[in-house]
Amino acid sequence: MRDYMHLYRHDLLPCEQWSEHWDVFVSAYNFSERANLVFNKISATRKLWLVHEEYGFDKGELPFDEPFLCKAMDETSVLDFWEQRMTVIENTNKSICIDATGFMRPHLLFLLHLMVEKGIRKFDILYSEPKYYKHKDQTAFSGKHVDQVRQIVGFEGVSDTSGDRDILVIGAGYETHLIEEIAENKDRARKVVILGLPSLRADMYQQNAWRTWLAEDALDGAKSQRWFAPASDPFATATILSERIYRERKMGNIRHLYLAPLATKAQAIGFALFYLTECKGSNTSIIFPFTVDYERETSIGFSRAWLHTLEF
Repeated sequence: MRDYMHLYRHDLLPCEQWSEHWDVFVSAYNFSERANLVFNKISATRKLWLVHEEYGFDKGELPFDEPFLCKAMDETSVLDFWEQRMTVIENTNKSICIDATGFMRPHLLFLLHLMVEKGIRKFDILYSEPKYYKHKDQTAFSGKHVDQVRQIVGFEGVSDTSGDRDILVIGAGYETHLIEEIAENKDRARKVVILGLPSLRADMYQQNAWRTWLAEDALDGAKSQRWFAPASDPFATATILSERIYRERKMGNIRHLYLAPLATKAQAIGFALFYLTECKGSNTSIIFPFTVDYERETSIGFSRAWLHTLEF
């Protein structure tokens, strides 16, 4: 059981002059104002865009040359990005910042795993909050068809067969169909739902709770549990996971632990931090419902960015 709250975190407001500087800054391109504003505002010696195939961009729609395309539903394509654009930071003391805002979650988590495997023990991650989501609780982020539910590469457990005393912890977002797909894939597991509280905005908690309630049948209704973690704080999320899972393990309640980060990218970072610090080589898996397409722009405006320093 660990407390991650000592790790460094602070907010960057849009009206401020940001003083931070990095050797390398990496972001995933989409049409959202918050991703583009941060990319332009950040000070870095080298700035890199990558493009996710899930967004369906044509070359003519991209405001830069020679984009690196990450393959849809293939998080390991980030390894090619690393080898072509990022080896400059290996075995150096260069500073790096990743903007998680536009990333696909599996690709983001694989990148974090890869950096740790490469021996990078300290780096920064940025996450930008919107003013609001485009269609509130009806906002569609991913395609309606889930192609597969599987473990994210680098976050595989030592076994992956469903059975008694399995626990599925879902970081629940707005996408009811993804919650249902994950829950039905591990239908024999006891279900735990993490809701974002405090939420990014006051009304977002109600929207999040409503979209999760629509999946109650798949979640086994009243049998499922509710945990709460701040939607914008990966360190609080990792701490809550560490505390709650420690208690469950101590009581002998877990044969296999499944984690499914479907909510904000900040919470997904918290899931990855908990796994990479405490769960590697154990009976724990991070699983995800993969879809082939995602919306290019789902939010309006830019509220603030949170800067997190991860240390391993």
